[in-house]
Amino acid sequence: MKEFLIQENDGGQRLDKFMSKAAPALPKGMLYKFLRTKKIKVNRKRAEGAQMLCCGDVISCYIPDDFFPEERQSPSQYRFLNAPAELNIIYEDENLLIVYKPAGLVVHEDDRQTEDTLIGRVMHYLYKSGSYHPEQEQAFAPALCNRLDRNTSGLVLAAKTAAALRELNRLIREDRVRKSYLCITVTPPPKKQDILQGWHYKPRDGKKVQVSWKKREGFREIITGYRVLQQRENLCLVKIDLITGRTHQIRAHMALAGAPLLGDDKYGRPELSRRYGCRYQQLCAYRLEIDPEKDSPLAYLRGKRFHSPWPDFAEKWFPSAKTDGE
Repeated sequence: MKEFLIQENDGGQRLDKFMSKAAPALPKGMLYKFLRTKKIKVNRKRAEGAQMLCCGDVISCYIPDDFFPEERQSPSQYRFLNAPAELNIIYEDENLLIVYKPAGLVVHEDDRQTEDTLIGRVMHYLYKSGSYHPEQEQAFAPALCNRLDRNTSGLVLAAKTAAALRELNRLIREDRVRKSYLCITVTPPPKKQDILQGWHYKPRDGKKVQVSWKKREGFREIITGYRVLQQRENLCLVKIDLITGRTHQIRAHMALAGAPLLGDDKYGRPELSRRYGCRYQQLCAYRLEIDPEKDSPLAYLRGKRFHSPWPDFAEKWFPSAKTDGE
């Protein structure tokens, strides 16, 4: 028999979610069979997969030990220690981090098994600072709440606790986390300011999305607000406000509007990337605002805006630019 005492970072989640992390080798179908046959109990009572766990609960598992990891890793085996611990921290408190991700850094481990990732750096930093104790955790690890493409720079939210992760994910789902971007387009957009409405499709391989002005089967709506801040010949510094947030939305939607991003070889004009010497799309998630309700555990963040460093590409091409007086 194996038992788990539910700790602070384990509570507030479903039993089946906890078990999928605590016993990663346990197939989902077998998990529910063990629940039905009372092989997995909570506080010595029959339990359902959807049961919400509370701090202090005891899970008793009368199942083979083969489904559980053999032993906890020693510190030398933590893969996140292979990533640097240095971060550009914009904001930190006991619940979360807001960090600046440079272009060229992946957020999570990719197909190349890259060990230097943003989440790796976050976990290494928290481990080194004493905020994260993996040897004491049963099913939780710090996590990123939003993603950026490898070649996009900007602000990323990271949760330090399970409760903060749940709350931030809820706020994101309910559009209470607002993001603004800066980019450079290779041609002027159709108008100085507009809200673009279109349709978006992400294929299964996830490599290149499709966008359309007309609704098509399997496509989801996208809405992108933009405002031209400055123009230099054909190049424009543009502020983007994401009303929806789909994969590659800004890059694909602006290209559909006839104003692709400088440095974006996937949706834009590679010959101009070479002419201007741009290795990455000139795109930065430069502003983030969290708008929790008054009774939210993160209510203290209400009305606060967080900004990234001024992007290098904006300084290079538009050194006198200012955004909304910020």
